[in-house]
Amino acid sequence: MNLDLDVTQIAAAREVIDPVFLDTPQYEDPMLNAAIGRRVVLKVETCNPIRSFKGRGVSVALSEHTDIDTVVCASSGNFGQAVAYVGQARGLTVRVFAPSSINPVKRARMEAFGATITLAADYGEAREEVRAAASAPGTLLLEDGVPPAIAVGAGTMAAELDSVGPLDAVVVPIGDGSLISGIGCWVRAHRPGTRVVGVNPEAAPAMYESFRAGQPVRVDASDTFAEGISVPVPHAASLERVRALVDDIVLVKTEEIAAAMELAAQHVGIRLEPAGAASLAAIAHGRVTGDRIATILTGANPR
Repeated sequence: MNLDLDVTQIAAAREVIDPVFLDTPQYEDPMLNAAIGRRVVLKVETCNPIRSFKGRGVSVALSEHTDIDTVVCASSGNFGQAVAYVGQARGLTVRVFAPSSINPVKRARMEAFGATITLAADYGEAREEVRAAASAPGTLLLEDGVPPAIAVGAGTMAAELDSVGPLDAVVVPIGDGSLISGIGCWVRAHRPGTRVVGVNPEAAPAMYESFRAGQPVRVDASDTFAEGISVPVPHAASLERVRALVDDIVLVKTEEIAAAMELAAQHVGIRLEPAGAASLAAIAHGRVTGDRIATILTGANPR
């Protein structure tokens, strides 16, 4: 395939990403290692104003558009926060279309960053409604998982992880696929011996099923505990990147995610949201092999 992102773009992305999102903590915690029974390098993406990694990709995507005054998106929370925060910093009007079940903490933070929220029955309907709003002049529709710029911004995390040395695997929660695509692009080029593994909730396995089928498969979530990565159907462009850059996708149970949230609170002192703990759950419950593994703690906006 003709992949639409590369490592030179990732290296250049640091110049346009708000520094508040860069050079996040990455370290091993000896007590966590003892509890899990292997070495785990944590990369903590929660120490910023939106408490998630999404600001990296949105910073890059919006830097490519200088002729707009409004940006609209569909989001269950963290992506909408990033669009609101970065959009406000760039002087843009931001509208977020969200499912009625949206995490109230995430909604409040989006509104605090100046976004207007429009509620839909569910995430699929929010995706449909936002397209109509995008037809207004001067308006950009920013879809998580679609523009390669979002994956490029996320890839800067993998570039930063280079400094920790060799890893058997990098394990990443996977919803729309931008994060793991950016990580995978950098790792393929610079650490080809490192496996890239995505994690889906067993209750919302759309990317897992699509990855195996070779085409987008719609799977409605049986529960939305990990709502940040409960995507009903991946975008075709995102799935194509994932299939080219990811070694495997594994599933974790809701109770395993909850246990990983407790592990993070006890040993790392971070109250992760369920989606942010999914990759730690996969490591702790033996879904990924390897003696030294890195994981991205992606978000801390629990209900």
